[in-house]
Amino acid sequence: MADMGAFREAVTAWAAGGPADPARELAARLEVRTAVLLEGPSDVAAVNALAERHGRDLAAEGICVLAMGGAMSVGRFAPLLGPPGLGLRLTGLCDEGERHYYARGWERAGVPQQGFFVCAADLEDELIRALGAARVEELVRAEGDLRPLRTFLSQPAQRGRTSQQQLRRFLGTKKGRKIHYGRVLVEALDPGQVPAPLDDLLASVS
Repeated sequence: MADMGAFREAVTAWAAGGPADPARELAARLEVRTAVLLEGPSDVAAVNALAERHGRDLAAEGICVLAMGGAMSVGRFAPLLGPPGLGLRLTGLCDEGERHYYARGWERAGVPQQGFFVCAADLEDELIRALGAARVEELVRAEGDLRPLRTFLSQPAQRGRTSQQQLRRFLGTKKGRKIHYGRVLVEALDPGQVPAPLDDLLASVS
């Protein structure tokens, strides 16, 4: 039975120059109505974790949460999924530094510029600020990463940086760590701590 994972794979292949028909057929079969365009898998992990906390199954709702492999790819994905292509509603989440890529992608797709949400630096920074550095360090300890964190903090390059900056950089030092902590940090948030861009994104697809 086809699932949203198969649709994501078909869309990714289409964006890379493959055929459009598999994505079109799956979109119709799965009744996909919205595409959430995200930069990478750690963002996907965070969005899905927050949805689950709200008791939501986004795939069952016809919402495709898609990691594009970088913000620069939005110019390829948005027209395929938006009005010029499959006609899906588009939304997304990006870093402040990548806002212009999303703005151009939305323009190419012919959709309003306000249809995506922007993190001040990136999503990890938003989550660390929301929880506080002390709480994030507790979570790192609970996940068994205290020794790697201490080794990282002993590096000369980390001197002079704030705890928040250090933690943000630490999450990107090992493959898969950002993805893992994307879920861990979201699951640790109190309801009132959810960063506005992430909270607003989920509310926009309700």
